[in-house]
Amino acid sequence: MQSHSTPRLLQAAGVVFAIGLAAIVALFVTPLVTDGDTAPTFVYLLTMCAPVGFILGIAFALRSGRRAR
Repeated sequence: MQSHSTPRLLQAAGVVFAIGLAAIVALFVTPLVTDGDTAPTFVYLLTMCAPVGFILGIAFALRSGRRAR
């Protein structure tokens, strides 16, 4: 019996995408909490993790689709 574990690329895509989404939420919540101050620069940089995670997910889908044929 084979156990189907989640491939590492899909896990990495999910983690990176989740970090990016959390940074986007933090970007919009920060001015509300700090009376109008902007978020720190690293939050803006972390928002770029969302599209990177999305691209990794697409790469996983393309690789796994070709393998199934």
